[in-house]
Amino acid sequence: MTTTAPTNTSSSAPQLVLIPGLAGDATMWRAQQPALPAALRPVVATAHTHPSAQRIEDMAALLLQEHAGPLVLCGASMGGMIAMEAVRQAPARVAGLALLGTTARPETPEMRALREAAMELFAQGRVREVIEPNVAFAFHPANAARPALVQAYLDFVLGAGPEQLVRQNQAVIHRPDARPHLPRVACPTLVVCGEADQLTPPECSEEIAALVPGARHAVLPTCGHMLTMEQPDAVNQLLREWIGQSGWVKDFG
Repeated sequence: MTTTAPTNTSSSAPQLVLIPGLAGDATMWRAQQPALPAALRPVVATAHTHPSAQRIEDMAALLLQEHAGPLVLCGASMGGMIAMEAVRQAPARVAGLALLGTTARPETPEMRALREAAMELFAQGRVREVIEPNVAFAFHPANAARPALVQAYLDFVLGAGPEQLVRQNQAVIHRPDARPHLPRVACPTLVVCGEADQLTPPECSEEIAALVPGARHAVLPTCGHMLTMEQPDAVNQLLREWIGQSGWVKDFG
């Protein structure tokens, strides 16, 4: 896989890398970036969009190459899978881990069948036919009734295009089981899930939090899978508390 050289930084603080989910972009983190400490130099990852990144393992390796030095990784959904793989590949470089609405488990046969059926439609250019009904699974019912929120979601998912959707779904289907290495994670870890998450149910986050030593676990009410968009204030508060307790940034809380 061809990769780019890492960006060097002279700061002693780790860099906070926000990793979007499948088909996601910076829109997923629009409400978080202003609330995060500038000293951590927050940046939204793009490794998952690189055509050469065919697997979760590739995406994690490319992220580690594109961002030098110690990192604080905050991943949502597929972004959480990438973050867990990155800490497996380079545990000494990951200073902190925030996992939002994700799972450490491998793909189930049922979900694989659903993804493969969707990918057939994506390949035919029938993206909207798949994505619009998915709103009901991505959001809590109360939030699925918010037109501006739903439109922002549709814009970035539809904007990803069929090739990216197929490639990333393939990567998720073949993702590694992260559970065996989670007990070795030694950095401060925050695990968050929406109470009504239908794609990665709360039991998935409970499992991660139980496996990672000392992990903090939170479940957000009136929230589905798209935590950062559905409950931005609650997510921001949790991230700020977690960062404040970490010692990465002085006088931040």
